[in-house]
Amino acid sequence: MGVITYSQKITNVQVLFLDSQNMLPKIVPEGIKSIEFIEGDGGVGSIKQTNFSNSHIKYIKHKIDALDAGSFYCKYIMIESDIKFDKIDLVVEDVKFVAAGSGLLGQNP
Repeated sequence: MGVITYSQKITNVQVLFLDSQNMLPKIVPEGIKSIEFIEGDGGVGSIKQTNFSNSHIKYIKHKIDALDAGSFYCKYIMIESDIKFDKIDLVVEDVKFVAAGSGLLGQNP
């Protein structure tokens, strides 16, 4: 099992968390072409497809397994992709936004 952790400073996490399907293609247009819900409305059980640009990966479909907007937490399970995995059985992404320093989540300093 492998775990990858990364961090990045975001000044308005509420907008990014609640509207990621519209914001991420604008923030990272060289990597993400579009994100769309193909099933559901964005809640638990919804399926969203991320389409990549300039990548060997064309798309990934994730199912939202857990969602807590109040604590900025979401858990995705990859259910389909054009990537061929030989030795990977399951990909799970746990996304949690946390406050850094003295700032509060979603507030500008």
